[in-house]
Amino acid sequence: MAQLTELKQKFILQFGGNEADVQAFLAPGRVNLIGEHTDYNGGSVFPAALTFGTTLLIAPRNDRKLGLASTNFPEASKEVSLDNIAFAEEDDWANYPKGVVWELAQRNISLSRGYNLLFHGEIPNGAGLSSSASIEVVTAYAFLTLEGKPTDTVQIALWSQHAENEYIGVKCGIMDQFAVANGRKDHAILLDCDTLKYELVPFRSGEYKLVIGNTNKRRGLVDSKYNERRSQCEQAVRDLKQAFPELTLLGQLTLEQYQANEHLIKDETVRRRARHVVEEIHRVSRSMGVLRDNDLAAFGQLMNASHDSLRDLYEVTGIELDTMVDAARAVPGVLGSRMTGAGFGGCTVSLVHQDSVERFIEEVGSKYETATGLTPAFYVCDIGDGVHQLKGEA
Repeated sequence: MAQLTELKQKFILQFGGNEADVQAFLAPGRVNLIGEHTDYNGGSVFPAALTFGTTLLIAPRNDRKLGLASTNFPEASKEVSLDNIAFAEEDDWANYPKGVVWELAQRNISLSRGYNLLFHGEIPNGAGLSSSASIEVVTAYAFLTLEGKPTDTVQIALWSQHAENEYIGVKCGIMDQFAVANGRKDHAILLDCDTLKYELVPFRSGEYKLVIGNTNKRRGLVDSKYNERRSQCEQAVRDLKQAFPELTLLGQLTLEQYQANEHLIKDETVRRRARHVVEEIHRVSRSMGVLRDNDLAAFGQLMNASHDSLRDLYEVTGIELDTMVDAARAVPGVLGSRMTGAGFGGCTVSLVHQDSVERFIEEVGSKYETATGLTPAFYVCDIGDGVHQLKGEA
C-alpha cells in the first residue's frame, strides 16, 4: 500500500522517531442503505461499512502528552496533556480523539503513556458518511490494542457514541459507530438500535454497484433540525402512551398498532414525523425478505419509498438531495435512489447497474450542477470491513 508508506513518512516528518515504532489502523466510513432517523427511535437500521475511511498512524512517546495531527488539517496540529483532557472549542477536530481518551478514563482505562497520532481521512467532511464516528472508533481501537486491553467492537461502538454524546455534545444514535466498528466485507448490518442485537446480512449486489453521490451542500441545519425531530418523536410517544402506557420509543410499536392509534397524536406535524419512523422500520424489515429472495428490484423500490417518506413526512431532504435523487431515478439501470444520513445536504445512495455507472455520473452530475450551481462528487463503492489494524504494506 504505497499510501501507507507515504503516511509513515509524513508521520516521521511531523513527530520524528522510527518507522518501526509506527502502527497503522483503519476505521471505515459507512453508508446506511435503508432505515433513516429510526436509530434514536429504537428501530432498526441497515448500514454497511465502506472500503475507505480514516487511517490512524500511532506511536508511543516518553511523556504524558498526546501529539495530534491530521493530513486533512495540516495547520491545526495539537499537543495536549493526558492530565488535562477537557473539551476545548479551539481544539476543533482534535476534540474527537480527546473525547475517546476522556471516555476510556471514565471506564477506568487510563493510558500508561503519551502517544503521537496522525489521522488521514478519506471521508469528505460534512458528507454524512460518518467521519466523526470513524475517528472515534479507530482511536479507541488503537489505544486498546497498544495498551494490551480487549478490543470488543460492540463495546468500542458504545463508548465512542457516549463520547460523542457527552464530551462533544452531539446526541447521535448508535448506528454510525456500530457500523464503523462491526462491518464486514460484502455484508450489511441489520441492527436493532434498542437492543443492539445485530445480524450480518450478505449483500449480493451482483451486476449492480452502490454509487454514493455527495451533494457538496454543507449541512448547516443538521444539528438544530435533528434535535427538533427528536423532540417531535418524543412528543408522539407521550401522546401514544394513552394506548400504550409502557411505551418509551416509537420503535416498540408495530405498523398495525401505530395505524390504529395515530389519531391520539394531536399535532399533524408530529403525526407525520411518527408515521415516517414506524413505516421506515417496517421497510427495513421488508428489505430483509426481498434480499433473501435476491430481489434487488424490490429493494430498490423500498429505497425510493424511504426517500419519498423522508421528503414528505420527515422533511429532512431539501432541494439538493431531491434534485440528485430525481436525476438518479431518471437514468436507465437505476433500481433505487435515496438520501442517506441526517439530511439537509450530505449524500445520496443509488443502486446502479454496472453498465450504467458512467452514464449515471455524467447525467446526474450535469443535471444537478445546472439546477443547484454546486459541483457534486461520486464514489462507486464496495462494502468493506469494520475497524482493523493494517499489517504490512499489502
